[in-house]
Order: sequence, then structure tokens, then C-alpha cells
Amino acid sequence: MYKATTRSIQVTVEPTFLESESSPSDNRYFWAYAIEVTNQGEEVVQLRSRHWRITDANGRTEEVRGSGVVGKQPVLRPGEMFSYTSGCPLTTPSGIMVGTYQMRTDKGELFSIEIPAFSLDIPDGRRTVN
Repeated sequence: MYKATTRSIQVTVEPTFLESESSPSDNRYFWAYAIEVTNQGEEVVQLRSRHWRITDANGRTEEVRGSGVVGKQPVLRPGEMFSYTSGCPLTTPSGIMVGTYQMRTDKGELFSIEIPAFSLDIPDGRRTVN
């Protein structure tokens, strides 16, 4: 499990390799990742957008930007948590993901929070520094 806290917003990530969705002979590897965003602060915030940087074992990097997460822009009051699961395909058996969420307070202030870097590795595979 990977965690990062920015401005009292905690992001926790747990990646899982999905062997059933992968085909190593076709250079297709797939991971699911479960994310929890918890508002540990005192202000109401809304997750507005995401920015991911995904790097495979060959050093190829892809950037993904978009509105919200899984089609939602959740509002989190103090003490509330939002969780979702998404996925990531790669053509290599390992990689790394890192990113940010753009948040907005109920007063309209925009700020970014860290999504911790997390490793995508096949079980029992040779580890590669990405």
C-alpha cells in the first residue's frame, strides 16, 4: 500500500496485477489499482481533475489528464472518504505510476494534491528500476 498526504487530504493506493487480463506472450500486462481519497482536514473539497504519469520498464512515459475520476467529481466533507478502482495496461511486465489530483475548496481555491508513486510489477518477476 502506498500513501501520500497533501494539505490534510490522504491518498492511498493499492495496485494488483490481473493475470486473467494479461497475456505476456502478446506483451500485454494489466493492473487494477484501488484508490482511497480521505479528507482529514477541516474544509470541504472537491476532486476536480487528475494527471497521471505512467512509465513502463523501457522508460516510455505516457501522460493522462482528465476531468474527475471514473466519471465523478466527488465532494468530500471533513472526515469523508471516496474510493474507486481503475486499471492500467502496459506492454512491459513492470512500470510505475505517479500523479496529482486538482482539488477545489468550497470557497473556490484550487490546489493540487499528490498521488503517491506506486510500482506495477508482476508477481515473482524480475524487478526493474523504472
